[in-house]
Amino acid sequence: MLKGIDPILSPEFLSILRAMGHGDEIAIVDANYPAEAHARRCVRADGHDLPALLDALLSLMPLDRAVDEAVFRPVPAGDAKGLEATAALHSEYETLVAKHDPGIKVVPLKGAAFYDRVKGAYAIVASGERRLYGNIVLRKGVIHSNGSHL
Repeated sequence: MLKGIDPILSPEFLSILRAMGHGDEIAIVDANYPAEAHARRCVRADGHDLPALLDALLSLMPLDRAVDEAVFRPVPAGDAKGLEATAALHSEYETLVAKHDPGIKVVPLKGAAFYDRVKGAYAIVASGERRLYGNIVLRKGVIHSNGSHL
């Protein structure tokens, strides 16, 4: 245990976050996503839902303010089941991003554009999230010499 670091973040997860540089992206994906098949580096976080992992990650990692878009989520396909649960989950993403990095918007990406972004990520975190389309990609920003990330 460490002071100020959420215990949901495993040593492997913390190592990945520390190794990432400005502009690198990390994806947190749901339990249905083929994380192992698509990842260059895969961190298992089974049993943890995506909002809890996102909140813990954003408590440590600044988002990239040097670009117009730094956070991405998928757009559900036409008749996907559980769309209400998906909409609620995506709303939670927006709330958590606003809590940690005010002014950063969560950008919806359709189909292949989203999945290509996940495949290009520095690392993929495989969560236990069971709601459909429970995925997010975040681009790492910088911490300035004065300690600010805003």
